[in-house]
Amino acid sequence: MVASLSSISQDFIDEYISPRDSQGHGTHTASTAGGAPVPMASVLGNGAGEARGMAHGAHIAIYKVCWSSGCYSSDILAAMDVAITDGVDVLSLSLGGFPVPLYEDTIAIGSFRAMERGISVVCAAGNNGPGESSVANEAPWIATIGASTLDRKFPAIIQLGNGKYVYGESMYPGKQVHNSRKILELVYLKDGDNGSEFCLRGSLPREKVDGKIVVCDRGVNGRAEKGQVVKESGGVAMILANTAVNSEEDSVDVHVLPATLIGFDESIQLQSYMNSTRKPTARIIFGGTVIGKSSAPAVAQFSSRGPSFTDPSILKPDLIAPGVNIIAAWPQNLGPSGLPEDSRRVNFTVLSGTSMACPHVSGIAALLHSVNPKWSPAAIKSALMTTADTMNHQGKPIMDGDTPAGLFAVGAGHVNPARSDDPGLIYDINANDYITHLCTLGYKYSEIFSITHKNVSCHDVLQKNRGFSLNYPSISVIFKAGKSRKMITRKVTNVGSPNSVYSVEIVAPEGVKVRVKPQRLIFKRVNQSLSYRVWFISRKRIGTQRRSFAEGQLTWINSRNKDQKVRSPISVAWA
Repeated sequence: MVASLSSISQDFIDEYISPRDSQGHGTHTASTAGGAPVPMASVLGNGAGEARGMAHGAHIAIYKVCWSSGCYSSDILAAMDVAITDGVDVLSLSLGGFPVPLYEDTIAIGSFRAMERGISVVCAAGNNGPGESSVANEAPWIATIGASTLDRKFPAIIQLGNGKYVYGESMYPGKQVHNSRKILELVYLKDGDNGSEFCLRGSLPREKVDGKIVVCDRGVNGRAEKGQVVKESGGVAMILANTAVNSEEDSVDVHVLPATLIGFDESIQLQSYMNSTRKPTARIIFGGTVIGKSSAPAVAQFSSRGPSFTDPSILKPDLIAPGVNIIAAWPQNLGPSGLPEDSRRVNFTVLSGTSMACPHVSGIAALLHSVNPKWSPAAIKSALMTTADTMNHQGKPIMDGDTPAGLFAVGAGHVNPARSDDPGLIYDINANDYITHLCTLGYKYSEIFSITHKNVSCHDVLQKNRGFSLNYPSISVIFKAGKSRKMITRKVTNVGSPNSVYSVEIVAPEGVKVRVKPQRLIFKRVNQSLSYRVWFISRKRIGTQRRSFAEGQLTWINSRNKDQKVRSPISVAWA
């Protein structure tokens, strides 16, 4: 499972031997894609408003492939086969892990069948960021979705004994907190042998934590589980502290006791205070829900990154979408923390992960499909990618931590449903194009057969398609050793107005000269297709360093409607 399920303990939760969900992940993702509108939804009073799936008028078919023992490839493939037979329009898979070669990738193989039958396949990019080449579900016929933040916060601020404040976040229901006004002693136990710094079960002696606020480092066990351990040991509140690996990432939880999550910078500030006094004290002040104060969207710290491990000639992920602190439906057999000890019952809870980002795009793809039933999966993906946002709500570049986000974090950008409905031009791709692409990668006969179930002679295919480049909406160019020129071809189809004229605008990657021919595309009718070529000339001296990267973009702008921009990100790498 790709959701950030570290907050959910899988122990002691009964399975239903049916499609019914006992873990919460499936309920949460399905309701995000197509849940009906529910007024006055909230998580114990937090994040109140109307809950609504992206395509809330859609019919949903749910196929259960994950059990407490894991998600088996045979189950995933069987479910995809049944879904194809059932005639679904969109497959949403909040599944995946690490990158594997396409001919060994169950989801890539099953989704090839779906794509051949006109079904859009949308998958989670994985939660192994910010590591390089960590992106999963890399097949070019899949829409691969990374995670972004929302402009909604749940402040739970720590007031230290010295009067200073440390910012944190929590979805613990602050209105019900009786101890929040009380100054309490702070304790952080660090016994390397039994993992007390992580608040593992059996690691917190009652005599040391009873009646105190306990500081727990993130890692090893689940976030909400740490709170349960503190509660069972007599602690009355918890501060969950990010370590360097989590940086400032702020995935909140509905804790079983008053608790807050602080970033790594804040944890250093907290430790500094605790080391400065013999009896450190603090209190947690819960601030409810705050909207519109942050520079969202930003890339989620955990969102998996490119370049693609198995196919760097395709830029992955394709898009990012909301995936941090997402409120969606929750089953009635589980408490909001997902812990078996949590007796509270809710209709909604909060989860973070690229699992949560994926169904946002799946639902939008369903809406596009309903408006344009003849569009191929590639056309729908193209519309989503070429209209994506590169700026946040404040009109500044989307950030990744402290720096502007790179293409390997955001792909084409942040999904913009309103613009994707009218993309102007689309980049279309058929099944044979994907097969030719696999041949250009040097895949063997048996490997291509594993994916496509077709007998393909790559020798013949490549003879007929000299200089082939996949008609992808983004552009990834790799200069191999000794090479300084590369030419690619693209073909766009007019899905806007007849008699449209588009002019090209280039932002060349640093160290590269870019030439486009022609520089204007003149369309006489709807559904007319025109091709263009792009030459990339490297001006960079190839040294002995590791591969280096540069970024740019190519945008076709409608001469009559300047707001209609068809943008392709450009990634350039020197091997």
